Amino acid sequence: MGTPADTTQDAHENLSFEAALERLEAIVEQLEEGDLELEAALAAFEEGVALSRRCAGELDAADRRIEILVQTGQGAGTEPFDLPAEDAG
Repeated sequence: MGTPADTTQDAHENLSFEAALERLEAIVEQLEEGDLELEAALAAFEEGVALSRRCAGELDAADRRIEILVQTGQGAGTEPFDLPAEDAG
């Protein structure tokens, strides 16, 4: 039998990146409000950590794919994908 964390993780695997990020933002907002009881806050924090790790992993994978796509013609190196300074943040 799986734990509640396993069930939550399984549910997150079916979310798109955008939906996972939206859920993470909602969790952060809930935690910042400070209205949750301790157990609910801990559960929300745990879910947020799982979502954060998943989103970070997807971003890392996308970054690697971009680097592969911009490899030089002879495969001698890659060019990292960087946003212009005005778009970066």
